[in-house]
Amino acid sequence: MPADLQEKTDRYERMLADALAEAESRPPAETPLGEAAAECREMAESYLDDGRHFRETGDPVNALAAFSYGYGWLDAGVRMGLFAVPEDTDLFTT
Repeated sequence: MPADLQEKTDRYERMLADALAEAESRPPAETPLGEAAAECREMAESYLDDGRHFRETGDPVNALAAFSYGYGWLDAGVRMGLFAVPEDTDLFTT
């Protein structure tokens, strides 16, 4: 695997895992917005799992794509106000 693909795949996996650890749902869970936050988190977690599966099976291109999509779900949730994140983080585009 080319070194730049390896590095980027590693970086995006770390970014997604770190973003999942940092993002906290803002709306109450039993509200429609709380359900939307839960769905965004579930999608991001699923893409993290998928990316790790692709990586284990020797498919770094799809691993990178999965990590990127998962990160996009979380980042969109942050921008819509579904998640609270620390102000000093550089993980999101707030």
